[in-house]
Amino acid sequence: MRQFDFAPLYRSTVGFDRLAKLLDGVNGLEAADGYPPYNIERLAENDYRITMAVAGFNKDEFKIEVKEQTLIVSGQKAPEEKERVFLHRGIAARSFERRFQLADHVEVNGADFTDGLLHIDLVRNLPERMKPRTISIGVGPKQIEATTA
Repeated sequence: MRQFDFAPLYRSTVGFDRLAKLLDGVNGLEAADGYPPYNIERLAENDYRITMAVAGFNKDEFKIEVKEQTLIVSGQKAPEEKERVFLHRGIAARSFERRFQLADHVEVNGADFTDGLLHIDLVRNLPERMKPRTISIGVGPKQIEATTA
């Protein structure tokens, strides 16, 4: 249940209706058991990395997709060929699905799997119209010359 009233925001802004949907959807994005553990790291101004600890998996058992500003990372553990008897099993090599909500203009740049860690690199690509720019101020009235065809 949402505890914020966004009505005043809607009266003076345009295009922020996604904010309410985003805040409502955050509760549904978290996995209940917290598996697999992960870090979200800011590498530079517009570069990010998600690192997931996925011991027991190999790179062929992962699926990474982006769908409507949501990054979905899933791991489907292949069944073992022979039955193993564990005296203690502390490495949770079970199937999972983890979702991350991406901000506007954030794209997946690549993924890498080394030493039991899945690294997903993200980059924010701002369009030219959204980047800061300096506007020069002219002196005197600007004259427009008419050309005839």
